[in-house]
Amino acid sequence: MYRRLLKLDKLYGAQNYKSLPVILWKGKGVHLYDIEGKQYYDFLSSYSSVNQGHCHPRLVKVMRDQCDQLTLCSRAFYNENLCNFFEYMHNKFGYDKSLPMNTGVEACETAIKLARLWGYKTKGIEQNKAEFVVARNNFWGRSIAACSSSTDPSSFTNFGPFVPGFHFVDFNNLLELEEVLKTHPNIVGFMVEPIQGEAGIQIPDDDYLFKAKKLCEKYNCLLICDEVQTGIGRTGNMLASHTIKPDMVVLGKALSGGMMPVSCVLGDNKVMDLMEPGTHGSTYGGNSLGAAIVPHAVDIIESEGLLLNAEKQGKFFRDELKIFVDLGILKDVRGKGLLNAIELHDAENANVLVEKMMNRGLLTKVTREGTIRMCPPLIISDDQMDNSLNIIRRCLSEL
Repeated sequence: MYRRLLKLDKLYGAQNYKSLPVILWKGKGVHLYDIEGKQYYDFLSSYSSVNQGHCHPRLVKVMRDQCDQLTLCSRAFYNENLCNFFEYMHNKFGYDKSLPMNTGVEACETAIKLARLWGYKTKGIEQNKAEFVVARNNFWGRSIAACSSSTDPSSFTNFGPFVPGFHFVDFNNLLELEEVLKTHPNIVGFMVEPIQGEAGIQIPDDDYLFKAKKLCEKYNCLLICDEVQTGIGRTGNMLASHTIKPDMVVLGKALSGGMMPVSCVLGDNKVMDLMEPGTHGSTYGGNSLGAAIVPHAVDIIESEGLLLNAEKQGKFFRDELKIFVDLGILKDVRGKGLLNAIELHDAENANVLVEKMMNRGLLTKVTREGTIRMCPPLIISDDQMDNSLNIIRRCLSEL
């Protein structure tokens, strides 16, 4: 069966992914199962989309019940669940308003549009002159605007011409950020991940976001935190930017617990009230089904103690693997909460290690240059973490 299905993929599917040679058919909790029934620990969590675990029974019930009632009516009409969603997001995250979309890349595009709108209507920038700052090695999707703001050749090569107006600074470099802000008065926003995910789980200084916000205030531009991967409990806090209040926060992925695409932008009235009917939208954005799921998906993170568990299990994971850094097998072990990575000295060894772990029942992927993402669902138990670490240790020892 494996051979037949892989042949169908090659024959009829665009080859824009290099997937591991495993074909999955079921997920439950921290586990995935292939078509032959083999069980795996999931240490990718669909890139932090299933923080609540695969097919959480509460979310499955909400989805089933709502599917019998109303799934989509478009934003041409109001729907009850969306009105309740707006109130819930306001009360939970403390922003005046939210703007729902579907995917993370859509929500990031929305944040850029909102910042430009603010720049023209409030900051007084001349039309079509707005500029933006992003960090090098950022990743927020593969739309044309995302390609335009990327420093990864695989994201932008052969996809030009690009959206103008993006400036690049090194992540965690406040001096470079201030220099760009100082010399480019038309900058309307700085969009940054609190922890860079695709770049290999790069963690900035503790005061980086705080000082970045101060610089944005000083030079009159908006700070936008892309929390599509870091948000909804992944780092041990509901938001990784919880110690400050960015002008906008972008959420996605685990916002629906992996049940369906739901994303949103959070912001205060100074930005959100600038939107007018017809200036932005999505047929599925704010649909009744997604709006019904989100409050339950977010509540699970707190009601089941997953913030504390993410912090506890993440620290245990890093502490247990530091010996392999001391032995010279690993170059680094880093992370926050259950957003973690192990980095090898040899990039090719990372690919070998991923395959070894897959064969022993643990699934994850290389993220960049010898760095492997290690991000299980936040529900992982002590025993499950122990078992997972035993697999990782065994595979590392074989290197």
